[in-house]
Amino acid sequence: MANDYYAVLGVRRDADADEIKKAYRRLARELHPDVNPDPETQERFKEITQAYEVLSDTEKRYRYDHGADPFAPGAGAGAGGFGAGMQFSDIMDAFFGAAGGAARGPRSRARRGRNATIRVEMDLAECAFGTTRELTVDTAVVCPTCSGEGTAPGTHPQTCDVCGGRGEVSQVTRSFLGQVMATRPCPGCGGYGTVIRRPCPECDADGRVRTRRTLKVRIPAGVEDGTHIQLAGEGETGPGGGPPGDLFLEIVQRPHPIFERQGDDLHCTVTIPMVAAALGATLKVDTLDGPADVDVRPGTQSGQAIPLYGQGTAHLNASGRGDLLIHVTVETPTKLEPEQENLLRELARLRGEESPPGRFAPGQQGFFSRLRDAFNGR
Repeated sequence: MANDYYAVLGVRRDADADEIKKAYRRLARELHPDVNPDPETQERFKEITQAYEVLSDTEKRYRYDHGADPFAPGAGAGAGGFGAGMQFSDIMDAFFGAAGGAARGPRSRARRGRNATIRVEMDLAECAFGTTRELTVDTAVVCPTCSGEGTAPGTHPQTCDVCGGRGEVSQVTRSFLGQVMATRPCPGCGGYGTVIRRPCPECDADGRVRTRRTLKVRIPAGVEDGTHIQLAGEGETGPGGGPPGDLFLEIVQRPHPIFERQGDDLHCTVTIPMVAAALGATLKVDTLDGPADVDVRPGTQSGQAIPLYGQGTAHLNASGRGDLLIHVTVETPTKLEPEQENLLRELARLRGEESPPGRFAPGQQGFFSRLRDAFNGR
């Protein structure tokens, strides 16, 4: 027997319990006598079993790490035995998985159906205020002929002759521990415990058929592009007449010719003449609630925004609405009549603007300064 139990399992000396258990399970599956029956492999299997027995037990590992005999009296079973740290379930897990040989019993044919998603296109006003839609859905429903049982009319699933209705069969194998019983799903019925001798002619034993149905759905106010609405239990019926999944509505908001939506606020741009911006004016603009009068203050500059509070879209699942922001663009005339030109020149004279000085914003450069810096490599 090797004395370095850590080397036997291939783990570090500071390995935790999970690392030790994983290392043992991996080696046990490789070195089990039923897999490798030669004497050297059997001896190696005994080594890893004894190493795991010591390192998986806190008291034995402490004695071993401090140079004492881990199998001394009071430390558990003797060499080659299975002490408190050596769990029988760990050995079973190594060969049959985490479930060991635990019985599972027959499983139901009914399973939950899948979720479904459909896209719903909506106008901006519908998204803002909500709407009611009738949606046509192609989905799976319970078979009307067999009511989800999957059998032909007048028949029912019959008990499996192979497993006797248990849904599983057991197999006994021999190991170094003696006889070990392993359980697996019944190959005759697939683990259901029953078999369908005469399938339903309409659904072919699936318990469901596809059909088209119409749903009337209330879509709340405030939804936007990309919003998902969950309709519980409106998805596809599951196999075997199982419970339906959920239906998700994905909202797709169509572009609006005037408004751009940002969150619950709406934005639009209005172009006004230069004189109207200077003197002020009253504009009639479109909103989601209809036409509205907007006052443009004298001296309004291009780029300023005029807010209309509470004229945006509704807040989803909350009270109130966003705002409508009207961005102003001042239009400078490109062609003037002689009389108009004379009036503007007279205005410029009165304001002392016949030769207006150019003003640069801080940090900006003129064209010739930028050209000079380019030649100087700055």
